Amino acid sequence: MIVAVLLLCIPRNSSSQVETSSAIKHKITGQWRSAYMLTENEGALKDFEALATGGRLNYLANTKGGWEMGIGIYSSFNLGISDLQEADPITGRYSRFEEGLFNRLDLNQSAVVLLGEANVSFSSTFGKITVGRFKINTPQINTQDGRMIPTLVQGGWLKREKKGRYKLQAGILNRVAPRSTGNFMKIGESIGAYPAGRDVTGNPSKYPGNTNSDFIAILNTEWNISSSLKLDMWNYYTDNIFNTLNLKPQWEISNRWGLDFEWLHQDKVGDGGNSNPELSYFDQNNSDVLGMQLRHTNGSAQFKIGYDRILPGGRFLFPREWGREYFFSFQKLERSEGSSDNHALVITYSQPFMAQKEVLRIRPTLSLGRHWKASVLSPEENKYALPDYTHINLDVYLDFLKLPNFHPEVILTYKDANRLIPENPNFIINKVNLFHLSLFLNYNF
Repeated sequence: MIVAVLLLCIPRNSSSQVETSSAIKHKITGQWRSAYMLTENEGALKDFEALATGGRLNYLANTKGGWEMGIGIYSSFNLGISDLQEADPITGRYSRFEEGLFNRLDLNQSAVVLLGEANVSFSSTFGKITVGRFKINTPQINTQDGRMIPTLVQGGWLKREKKGRYKLQAGILNRVAPRSTGNFMKIGESIGAYPAGRDVTGNPSKYPGNTNSDFIAILNTEWNISSSLKLDMWNYYTDNIFNTLNLKPQWEISNRWGLDFEWLHQDKVGDGGNSNPELSYFDQNNSDVLGMQLRHTNGSAQFKIGYDRILPGGRFLFPREWGREYFFSFQKLERSEGSSDNHALVITYSQPFMAQKEVLRIRPTLSLGRHWKASVLSPEENKYALPDYTHINLDVYLDFLKLPNFHPEVILTYKDANRLIPENPNFIINKVNLFHLSLFLNYNF
């Protein structure tokens, strides 16, 4: 059904923009996406797979006076090639990655349809103001568009920019629609929609459904200090939970070499989510992350080596429901969130090439990561009991030059435990000693 709707909306000419009057312009865009995922776990542990199809349909109307209205509908349909409500018989665990193609809070729901964008914007020489439901992409709150429906937010957003000099962004959010849930939630309600791990005593975390927070206030300044030095600052004030400051200086050493740094600092705000310490999300006073990245570019090829250190004394905590963590050591299909006293080193290489002249261009990115984690038996330093591991990730985009709207993506991942793990398969399933395949077929119009 969604395919038919999307095909009907594809414009019959080369442009999707229709001008109905001299004052108002209308534009329809969208994407049809199908996604297949497979996770092969170690030995007798259960393997998981899933297949989904769906898409998004966006409508945009704007006027010469600077006003703009946007609407976006997102959908995902479970094609039912496996039963994701069937747990692994050894551990009782369910799929980790595959359920994210649907509404992971209700896997009985075979179809998810979400009014993800509904906003009004006004642009002037001062900047652009948007109010309603929309997407944002920041280092910690972002679309994390690796499933069927991305993370979306509700509130107000201001963007002011003077190219070559500075960028200023600020916003207040009062709702979040986490990826893989299918509905907008209050800020406190959204924290705990994903697995909550363990508290510092080793017991299951009790903050889901018990976190009190009304809004997130975000401030970003990007300042070009000189032609070779830039400073990017993000600050997230989450009502009654924490304040997170993220600084990223970037130094262009030459045309080919660059050196970046990052510092993330968190402080508890209010009671961390609940006045009862057993129900609190941010159950510590503060945390710190330090990072460094060296970049080298040679034509279309890019090499990066990134290192991050989460210092002892406090776990880095930021709700997984809100987005990926774009640290220098980030790799798809895993997080550093929930860790303390953690080291991570990731080497990344990418270089597009023509596999067949004027027919197929391949854009691969290979990353190799070594992640030194605290013991799985130390919940105060390892919230999700994730073992020390090596992570190999190959992410490949395919560009068929004669089909410019068709954009397949393939992700191949292998994760291997580096140390002996206590004889408990709960420390292994969906975490380490696994192979994962993601295949996305995207058709944009």
